[in-house]
Amino acid sequence: MSVRLFEGKEHATSYWKYRISPSEELISKVLQFHRSNKNASNDLAVDVGCGSGQGTLLLAPHFTLVVGTDISPAQLEMARKHVNITNVSYRESPAEELPFEDGSVDLVTAMSAFHWFDHSRFLQEAHRVLKPHGCLALLNYTMDMELSYGDCSETLNHICNEFYAVLQPFRNPYLGPSSLELYKKTYDSLQYPVKEWQECFWVRKPVPLSGYIGMVESFSTFQALLKKDPEEARRLSKDIEKRLLCAMDVTSSETEVIMGVKYFYSLACKPAK
Repeated sequence: MSVRLFEGKEHATSYWKYRISPSEELISKVLQFHRSNKNASNDLAVDVGCGSGQGTLLLAPHFTLVVGTDISPAQLEMARKHVNITNVSYRESPAEELPFEDGSVDLVTAMSAFHWFDHSRFLQEAHRVLKPHGCLALLNYTMDMELSYGDCSETLNHICNEFYAVLQPFRNPYLGPSSLELYKKTYDSLQYPVKEWQECFWVRKPVPLSGYIGMVESFSTFQALLKKDPEEARRLSKDIEKRLLCAMDVTSSETEVIMGVKYFYSLACKPAK
C-alpha cells in the first residue's frame, strides 16, 4: 500500500510556501551521477510524488521534458499555478502506476516521497519506465533540522529538539522507526551494479524564523497532532516560536536564521540488460 497525505488545499499551500527543495549542489550530485554513464541521455525526467513541484522545477534546465506526478489534485493545482517553464508539466498518477512507456524515461526522482510509496511496487515501476542506463534517485532529509543564529545556536537547537520529541509519537506507523534505515535497506537491495549511497549531505540556507516554524508545521507529525488536537498543536507551535525568539533576543519572527537540513540519498543506474 501507499499512503495518501498532504492532499488538502490548505496543506498544499503550506507545502508550496514552506517546504524546502534540494539545493542546486544536491541536484548537481544527481546529475553528475546520471551523466557519468556515457550512454545516458537527457530527454525525459520524471519527478514522482512531486507535491507542489519545487524540486521538479530544478530539473527543467537539464532535460528536454520534465514531468511531475502526484496523487493529490490539490498539490498538482499548486504546482501548475507556479510553473512558468514550457518544458515542465504535471500529471495525476500513483507512484506505482506511472503513465509512461517501458524504457522511456532517463531519470526518475522521488524527493522526500519514496517512504510513502508501496516500496516494492514503485521500484518495479521505476525499473519498467527507465531506459537502459537511466538513473533512479531517491532523496530525503531527516526531521532534526538545525538552526544557527549568533552565539545562541546551541540553545535554539535544544528547543528545536524538544519540538521534535513532542511530535515523534505522531509519526505515521507506515514510516517505521527510521526513514534513513528504509532508504539504506532499499539501496542495499537494489540489483543495479552501479549505484551510490550518501548518508549525510547538509543543505543550509537563510530563512525567516517563521519559515522554519511553517516547515515543521507542514510535517505529517504536526499535521497528525493538528488533526487530533488543534488547540494543543497551535499552542505548541506558538510556545516554541516564543522560546526561540526569546533565546535570539529578538521580537520579529521574520528575523532570519540559518536552517540546516541533513539529506541522504540513493542513486542507481539501470543496467543495459
